[in-house]
Amino acid sequence: MEIITLLPLIIILGAFMFFASRRQRKAMQATIDLHESLRIGDRVHTTSGLQATITAITDDYVDLEIAPGVVTTWMKLAIRDKIEPEVDEPEDEIETTDSDTSFDTGR
Repeated sequence: MEIITLLPLIIILGAFMFFASRRQRKAMQATIDLHESLRIGDRVHTTSGLQATITAITDDYVDLEIAPGVVTTWMKLAIRDKIEPEVDEPEDEIETTDSDTSFDTGR
């Protein structure tokens, strides 16, 4: 095969590798940013799906309270994301009209 026929394949393969590595770097940076933002008292999910509250933090480990008085030590890499506190929104008042409460008995 000539180099000219291989050139498009090489360009496509190079572009794929470039974008794949770029996506991986973004994901890694997001994980680093998450771990640097962790604070005592934050609610978190672990990679295994456990929900817990951070009670202590070191460079590589976090202590997580998984139940009142039950604290376990985890690697920071096991933290998947923070659980953001839910904002209580007032429920919309349901309006009823006379047509909603009446019915026809057919008599």
